[in-house]
Amino acid sequence: MFGNSRRESSDRRVRRTRKAVQQALVELILEKGYEAVTVTDLINRANVGRSTFYAHFTDKQDVLFSNLDELSSLLRLAPASRPGPLFAFSLPMFEHLHEQRRLARALLGRRGGSAVMARGEQILATVVRDELLAAFPSRSTPPDSLDLMVTCVVGAFMALLRKWADGELTATPAEMDAAFRAVVTPGVETAFRR
Repeated sequence: MFGNSRRESSDRRVRRTRKAVQQALVELILEKGYEAVTVTDLINRANVGRSTFYAHFTDKQDVLFSNLDELSSLLRLAPASRPGPLFAFSLPMFEHLHEQRRLARALLGRRGGSAVMARGEQILATVVRDELLAAFPSRSTPPDSLDLMVTCVVGAFMALLRKWADGELTATPAEMDAAFRAVVTPGVETAFRR
């Protein structure tokens, strides 16, 4: 009985500490950009000790990637094997980022840095590739241009996200999703027919 209570208390403390450091990173990125943030800045802003920080994270990039993992899990909510429209991740992602504007601006805006964009592109490329592969009939082989299609789809989506996160585009999540699909889907469908 007491062991469970202590474990739950410890788990809550761990989650609270991790959340404080993750939130500190978002705030600091918005203030001065990812590249300028140091581990010392994170420790001071989150009000945790250095040993506590290193008990949870290896460095500031680890904190950054832990924030991106939340977005990654959202992308994977739409299983690629399920029949339906291509790019099922698009609208839920835009909706989530609309709800989490500060996080989106910090991670995906111009202050987020190249590490964020590279990791985001890597995560999204895996999801897009899985969706495209699942869209092919089971007996046919994917076209040689699959890698090119993945690159184009990921590039278009990430460019829209960045402009939207920075406030350069003002649209609802549904409008962003519709624009993305209107531009990308016809090209992918054309490539499928070849």
